[in-house]
Amino acid sequence: MAKQHKKQGKLIVFSAPSGSGKTTIVKHLLGIKDLNLEFSISATSREKRGEEINAKDYYFLSAKEFKNKIKNDEFLEWEEVYRDNFYGTLKTEVERIWAKGKNVIFDIDVSGGLRIKRKFPEETLSVFVKPPSIDELKIRLKKRKTESEDKINMRVAKASAELATAPLFDIIVVNDNLESALEEAYNHVNTFISR
Repeated sequence: MAKQHKKQGKLIVFSAPSGSGKTTIVKHLLGIKDLNLEFSISATSREKRGEEINAKDYYFLSAKEFKNKIKNDEFLEWEEVYRDNFYGTLKTEVERIWAKGKNVIFDIDVSGGLRIKRKFPEETLSVFVKPPSIDELKIRLKKRKTESEDKINMRVAKASAELATAPLFDIIVVNDNLESALEEAYNHVNTFISR
């Protein structure tokens, strides 16, 4: 029995302000077979956007379903981002991935990432991806051409608060050069899961 517990997978948390490049880093790591990673699909109560697919992009729940799952303690972590707009990680999602003998990788907001680290301090590697500067972050968000100036300014304001939490993470990867950020992220994750 003790041996089976040893095989339990690890939790790899990537958090960052929007536009820092965490999703690019997570996708890169998912493509490296040796790391044995599987992406944790978050649950949300927001509407589907565009081509999004349930159980692939998110688990789409109604606000009522989401609140019931909160009441039943079915989330590892959750947050109400705006009124009745929830995001969270279902416990069953982590169990599903661990049952396959894989490590779980999260692309998740700062507060959710820290909550997972608090719940599983030994099994979790928390990585904060930091943009080179707030100015560079703003340039990256504008280049995406997906959001209004107001929305970009909101994200930049939120980023300042999120940057203040960076020291609470195990590792900070500064993404000023994507190639070296990818290599640094790989080395930290590989070392952690090899322990």
